[in-house]
Amino acid sequence: MFVTDVELTRPRYLRQLPDVTEPSAAAERVLVIDDEPDIVALVAYHLAKSGYSVSTATSGTEGLAVARRDKPAIIVLDLMLPGLSGLEMMEELRADVATSGIAVLMLTARREESDRIKGLTLGADDYLTKPFSPQELVLRVGAILRRVKSGRDESHDVKQLGPLRIDSAAHRVTVDGREVDLTPTEFKLLLLLAERKGRVQPRNLLLEIVWEAAPDIQTRTVDMHVQRLRAKLGPAGELIETVRGFGYRIRNVSERS
Repeated sequence: MFVTDVELTRPRYLRQLPDVTEPSAAAERVLVIDDEPDIVALVAYHLAKSGYSVSTATSGTEGLAVARRDKPAIIVLDLMLPGLSGLEMMEELRADVATSGIAVLMLTARREESDRIKGLTLGADDYLTKPFSPQELVLRVGAILRRVKSGRDESHDVKQLGPLRIDSAAHRVTVDGREVDLTPTEFKLLLLLAERKGRVQPRNLLLEIVWEAAPDIQTRTVDMHVQRLRAKLGPAGELIETVRGFGYRIRNVSERS
């Protein structure tokens, strides 16, 4: 079922649902930011029904304040917002150590590839275009949070590849001792390549494992994340090799290389 004009005539019904945003100690918190109240109500309802604790905001400025206050696990973020735009808000989130690790699912009416690429480049973990299926949105939120959790729950294992050091238990990456701030998706992508160093990983396989083969996600998503990952790693980014026509691999180097 997709969001339609008919569905969006139901705001009174949705607002009458009890405690849609009531916090739960066991639930992970999701922050929904959209300037359309009907969209906010619809998304919040489906997320709350699935067991999430939901906060909401209707502008980028308000959303940034709520994100800094509540520290949600993930933000469902519209790009066209009053105050701060979604892209401007994402820049603020990633620049702040306290919020840089929050996952972001872009929700946007913009279908241009340039907008999606810009969002992914700034650190979004996934995107969904309007009109959308509320059930698919809930599934994508769950998939992103599972990726985040899997990165945090790894047993203690430190991988050293030349100047690059990956501590999967601490969810920490350093290059020559300098800590590199990665998003959850970037970390999972780097860890997967490191665990399979020397072996080519096809783009479709990376999509299946890192992005859990989410619908509408294209191989271009992998390319943009690798490009951003290389930039963050600096000279160590050269360890990630492009195998034209196939995918990517990390060179099989020793600690001293």
